[in-house]
Amino acid sequence: MRRFATITLHPLGKTLAATRGASLRTLLHPFGVEFPCGGHGRCGACRVQLLAGHLAVTDDEAVILPPGELAAGWRLACRATVDGDVTLEVGQWDTVILADHSPFDFTPRAGHGVAIDLGTTTVVAQLVDLATGHVRGVATAVNPQTIHGSDIMSRLHVALHRDQREAIVRETRHGVGQLLRRLLRSADLAELRIDDVVIAGNTVMHHLFCDADVTPLSRLPFQSPDDGLRSFRAIDLGWQLRGDPPVSFLPCLGGLVGSDVLCGVLATRMHERAEPIVLLDLGTNGEIVVGNRERILCASTAAGPAFEGGRITMGMRATTGAISEVWIDEGRLRCRVLGDVLPRGLCGSGLVDAVAAGLALGRIAPNGRLVDGGQPLELAPPVRLTQQDIRELQLAKAAIAAGVGLLRARFGGAAAVDPRLYLAGAFGNYVSRSSARRIGLIDAAEDRIEPAGNTALLGAKMALFTAPEDRDFRAIRARVEHVALASLPTFQDTFIDATTFPACL
Repeated sequence: MRRFATITLHPLGKTLAATRGASLRTLLHPFGVEFPCGGHGRCGACRVQLLAGHLAVTDDEAVILPPGELAAGWRLACRATVDGDVTLEVGQWDTVILADHSPFDFTPRAGHGVAIDLGTTTVVAQLVDLATGHVRGVATAVNPQTIHGSDIMSRLHVALHRDQREAIVRETRHGVGQLLRRLLRSADLAELRIDDVVIAGNTVMHHLFCDADVTPLSRLPFQSPDDGLRSFRAIDLGWQLRGDPPVSFLPCLGGLVGSDVLCGVLATRMHERAEPIVLLDLGTNGEIVVGNRERILCASTAAGPAFEGGRITMGMRATTGAISEVWIDEGRLRCRVLGDVLPRGLCGSGLVDAVAAGLALGRIAPNGRLVDGGQPLELAPPVRLTQQDIRELQLAKAAIAAGVGLLRARFGGAAAVDPRLYLAGAFGNYVSRSSARRIGLIDAAEDRIEPAGNTALLGAKMALFTAPEDRDFRAIRARVEHVALASLPTFQDTFIDATTFPACL
């Protein structure tokens, strides 16, 4: 028997040589296969289809996948192992990763710098000419940590074991280093001297890049004493960059509110405004900031992964094949699919649209129940919306809505009445404002809601023009009060009230 087996991937046209007994999880992660539950065989989202060859059905697969799907060759990449030559259908998806080209004020300096947004799911880096502020190159990648799960809590659980944490730290630093090399090559500047690197990310990304103990982040009150500015040299991170630039991972604001949100404060200039504004970053861990030049309140709330397609029956990230928009046309549901291909699933913006449309058609009741005897809402075959999907969205939107309402009330004054609200990140940029209001995710007039783009990346670029020793942003952080929402006596009741949908808009 041959020691190696051949794996052919369609439609990629790639062929891999793998040792017999190797896990498909390790082999297929670089090709876009997602493992939302961290590869524990619980979610079923890492399905691939066997076109030729043999993959034995495991006990986990027999429980999770229906008999018809197993017979059609569907397998879970996290459970399957290679025992011979196979041909697999694997989706190579073009992920929507939000870069930034917003103009901003700066004091020119000599050289070139790199700003990096180390997101939970994706990483984006921009090469900046520090004399002009012009972006000379952009590179993006999937965060290498996603093999350990799509949400930060899954990765925290793995990283509680020191040897596993060290492995994730190595993977993360290596992945970012590879992205930097690709960034320079894509700009035909492989030998360019880099003078400065700034990184922003949430608190977990901060700790897993900086090799800090994540134990305090895994339990109440979710505070860490090691969330400040961290400085490195490129060579110490294993990066061979001409100039061996200093690398700054910007400080967090407190709890699970990271430096990506600090960058959002910089990008929106919240800290310079007389009138308070709201900054909202919607994701698995939703971050909320309310403030002005006098004071800033921030909080995080566990919205869950529904906004990114997680825990949704046919959920997926905003990639090729995802339904990203749903609307009503002559009483019927119409859908837009990313990439103009056959639909394969539903991303966060499509989920919000679908529920908003279901409410408008009377197919979904204000309490979230499907009115047609619980029958799923058919969107575009084979994609449909189930009762459990609606429940997941109710929990996610309630966590955000309750957090925003409580923080606005705590700030008081104009913030409690009708502040301007900025939506940060890819989901915030693409979600329909009218649909978000219809489901009760956002309580603000539509003309007061502004997509803010990738504020983490914009703020990181702005930080490149701050002296490295001043990147702790002490003056801003001194104005910040971190609010533990769950400790507020009214949080639970406010959250429960927010789970229902508005009866009308």
